[in-house]
Amino acid sequence: MTFDLNPYIESFLPLFVAVNLPGILPIFMSMTDGMTVKARRKLVIQASSTAFAVAVLILFAGEIIFSALGITVNDLRVGGGLILLILSVTDLIFGDYRQRGTVEDENTESSIGIVPIGIPLIIGPAAITTIIVSQQSFGYMPSLVSLLLNLSLVTIGFMIGPPLIEKLGSGPAKPVAKITSLFLAAIAVAMIRVGIVGML
Repeated sequence: MTFDLNPYIESFLPLFVAVNLPGILPIFMSMTDGMTVKARRKLVIQASSTAFAVAVLILFAGEIIFSALGITVNDLRVGGGLILLILSVTDLIFGDYRQRGTVEDENTESSIGIVPIGIPLIIGPAAITTIIVSQQSFGYMPSLVSLLLNLSLVTIGFMIGPPLIEKLGSGPAKPVAKITSLFLAAIAVAMIRVGIVGML
């Protein structure tokens, strides 16, 4: 009996693209500009913990919620695909995901770890939709592993990314973010196609 990695890989990749670490890293840097290394690390831990708690709640309660509302998997795929497509096109045309949160109304460093960095910067609409669809398509374990790996990458990226980008400049991050958004658009179209075929 061999262990099948395909569900784990297929669950990991869409969430990696939906979270869009190259795209949110420059936003995180602007939010934490001027912080000490110690304060920034504390903020990263708080934000990652918040994102994990919310994502796990969505992962395990999403099916019950949708069942109560009478929503099918194909409905979710089409609706979720449309959301991902709008987010990706918005980023490609208009720039960073500014609608995912700013710190203008935050008064303390500790508060921004929960909102807006944890929610909705790390776990935004795209990630929420992807987590629910992933659970429906691949099951709880692959989705949970995918979530843990992606949040680990975000935590590491937030820890080591700002010092590296400050040395290299912000230029290289922008093309990578645009390419990631292009892949997000492709995944969104695939989700819509599968959903429509399932309905028919």
